[in-house]
Amino acid sequence: MSDNFENNNMIQLDYSEEMKTSFRDYAVNTIIDRAIPDVRDGLKPVQRRILYSMMELGLDPKKPHRKSARIVGDTMGKYHPHGDSSIYDALVHMSEDYSLAIPLIDGHGNFGSIDGDGAAAMRYTEARLSEGAMTLLSHLEQGLVDFMPNFDNSEKEPKVLPAMLPNLLINGTTGIAVGMTTNMPPHNPGEVIDAAIAYMDKPEITVEGLMRYVKGPDFPTGGIITNADVLPSIYATGEGKIKIRAKYEIENSDGGRKNIVFTEIPYTAAGSKTRLVENLAQLMKDKVFEEMYDVRDESTKDIRIVVEVKKDRDIDNLLNGLFKKTGLEDTYAVNMLAVKEQQPYIFNLKSLLEEFVLFQEELYTKEYQHLLKKAEERLEIVGGLIRATDVIDLIIEILRGSTSVKQAKACLTAGDTTDIKFKSEASKKLAAKLDFTERQADAILAMPLGRLIGLEIMKLHEESDTLHANIATYNTILSDRNELHSVIKTQLKEFRKKFAVPRKTELENIEQTDYVVEEKIEDIYILVDKFGYTKSIDAAAFGRSTEENKKEFAHVVKMKSNDRLCIFTMQGNLYQVKASAIPKCKMRDKGVLIHTLCKIGKEDALLYTSFEDLFESQLLFTTKSGFIKRVSGIEFETGRSMVAATKLEDGDTVIGISMMSAADVLSGSMKVILLTEGMASLAFPVEEVPELKKNSRGVKAITFDKNDNALAFAGAFHARVETFTFNGRELSAKKVRMRNRAAKAQKAAL
Repeated sequence: MSDNFENNNMIQLDYSEEMKTSFRDYAVNTIIDRAIPDVRDGLKPVQRRILYSMMELGLDPKKPHRKSARIVGDTMGKYHPHGDSSIYDALVHMSEDYSLAIPLIDGHGNFGSIDGDGAAAMRYTEARLSEGAMTLLSHLEQGLVDFMPNFDNSEKEPKVLPAMLPNLLINGTTGIAVGMTTNMPPHNPGEVIDAAIAYMDKPEITVEGLMRYVKGPDFPTGGIITNADVLPSIYATGEGKIKIRAKYEIENSDGGRKNIVFTEIPYTAAGSKTRLVENLAQLMKDKVFEEMYDVRDESTKDIRIVVEVKKDRDIDNLLNGLFKKTGLEDTYAVNMLAVKEQQPYIFNLKSLLEEFVLFQEELYTKEYQHLLKKAEERLEIVGGLIRATDVIDLIIEILRGSTSVKQAKACLTAGDTTDIKFKSEASKKLAAKLDFTERQADAILAMPLGRLIGLEIMKLHEESDTLHANIATYNTILSDRNELHSVIKTQLKEFRKKFAVPRKTELENIEQTDYVVEEKIEDIYILVDKFGYTKSIDAAAFGRSTEENKKEFAHVVKMKSNDRLCIFTMQGNLYQVKASAIPKCKMRDKGVLIHTLCKIGKEDALLYTSFEDLFESQLLFTTKSGFIKRVSGIEFETGRSMVAATKLEDGDTVIGISMMSAADVLSGSMKVILLTEGMASLAFPVEEVPELKKNSRGVKAITFDKNDNALAFAGAFHARVETFTFNGRELSAKKVRMRNRAAKAQKAAL
């Protein structure tokens, strides 16, 4: 390669720098020219170009609709060369009354629906501007905004529309650019207009003060904002997250069932209602919510999604689940980003209203400057016509004596009488004094003879008076900011009458509650064999088992499937295992070791019972050292898997736990029989045992001989019991008498 080619025809660039530059240019173009709205009119470029094209086509609200394909074609060919589908999508969006508080397009034909149905092809639909769009386009011909060349310099397009309504706050917007997004929620038109007027009345007003007018977002789909307490922060910073929940009613249905009827859906579900209903139906089919009996969409013009609830089910709990797991509640991330002077900024509520008011001041100033100029120009003409009527004979003589219009005009404006034939020298002298302006001379030369009628002359004087009054008014407005604000407020109040509607979205603070899965409660049996293997079996299967099979289990506890198995050990501890944690097995299955379900370890179990039975009973504890007490089952109500069931001295253990009903204790029909290893015995009524707390040691029930320091048995029996078991031997209860001597007890035991 020659040096000449390298030096003259090749441009050497650093690849990384070129990538940075190109990507930066692309990002800026995306932010400024596509995705982010202008803070003044609240429109993205594609929206602005569509509305301007429709204005050029004369599609105001009083004109017939025009084919959407024609509108899209004009917009694409003249101003927006980015593809017809994106333009048509933007046009359709501006017609959606469930997306915008004030739709900007009046669509005719199938423009889609809130269900998620797409619009028909552009060749089938028609559109025209709405009344709302005219608030953004009116007075465009008065030069209120600057124009710029289009993409190929063949046309001119407005840089911004002369929006006289705070469109950005009222309709909101959504856009995704490079590295930033905008998410402006829509608001109630009446509230926003009131806030704008309040700002003009008191520019130092705070965001908190403005929130007396703008309560919060007002979505076209209604719904409920459930965390309204975050709104002050969002309006102060321009960022934050709000939660939107569907609105519902409870109705009676057939068979004792209830219906949850959703009448409004979250704004985020607008345009996808069918998908929302399908999701609800799938959740019912998958039995995620057992409470659901049926789901159907009965919507017509109004939303009506019906969730039928099974009889006697917890509706509030089901609602918590639906709001948590479906689109019936969603989060809307607010990011009030807009473009100002070709730069993106995050605005708060006050700064958005401030930008709107500043833009209105600019627009109305230009409008009244335009009106003033037109009035002054007209006054100049009217003044000339009035003056001309006073010397009409002279003017006629000038016209008759002139050979051309140019010659006559020169005489009227500069008194040039050269080559003009006058009837007298006096007329020539008078003509030489004429000094009409160019505009006046043109009007005089074009004036019909009918304007010389007296009535017409009177009208000229009246018009002159009106023009003088108007000019004075315009000058006052242009010189006094308060007067200018008064005009702006008057127009805003007119818009309020036209567009204000009652608020749809409710503002509340609702605590988020988790969904609790409703369990199917059934009778089960917990079976524990002598080796500690444990399993659960349903009541029907247990009932079908033979007595021989049942004898294989050391412990059999009947309980509910939502209950807890309680295990008391010799070491004075209580272990609890949820019934749902114990594996469901068949009768012949082995089950699992109990220590895999709780931390019982090698402790010796004395008593297995259900918590339901325990809660309604009293327990009799006896220890090896001779302590005894009664404890109410209520004492053991706890959510912990292990607690101390009683207090033990060092070296002491629990050797007996008996469960009794409170009625049995009060009946006086039960007694306690204690035996020692030395065969000493003691019997006494149960009611003599004091009822104590679980963390107490108890009271001394029996005194031992020095070498007789362990209890071998403790139990509570009805007085009518004939026998009881001791050390594996069946003994006669009649032989154990209250407070018998040890010898008699030993003899009875032998």
